[in-house]
Amino acid sequence: MTPRWARVAAVGSGAGFLAVALAIRAVDDGALRQYSGTALYASIVYAAVLFCRPGMAPVPAGAVAVVFCWLVEFLQLTHIPAELSQRSLLARLVLGVQFDPVDVAWYPVGVVPLVALHRLVRARAGRASGRADEGA
Repeated sequence: MTPRWARVAAVGSGAGFLAVALAIRAVDDGALRQYSGTALYASIVYAAVLFCRPGMAPVPAGAVAVVFCWLVEFLQLTHIPAELSQRSLLARLVLGVQFDPVDVAWYPVGVVPLVALHRLVRARAGRASGRADEGA
């Protein structure tokens, strides 16, 4: 896959994750909303990592996404995200408002399945490429 198509796929999947999160948010205001939102946020971050670095291998991309999410979550122990979130909806969506230790465990839930899927897709593409090379 070319970097251009990888970026298109990243934007498309990120938009899909956002649509699912907003749909859940529209119909639920309990635990499903909170935890799926956390996992889907991490999924969007994974898509953003691949948008920025389309050739990045799945495991390092997943590690970057999870570490970014954890850094944002632990940043919430300071007053900075809460203050920025009061001024900006975008800041609220990206930085959150308050620390929740449960979120720390939910970020990998949103990333690990994508890493596994990404590895599977790359492996299949590699096998298909190998077969194409054999036929040439």
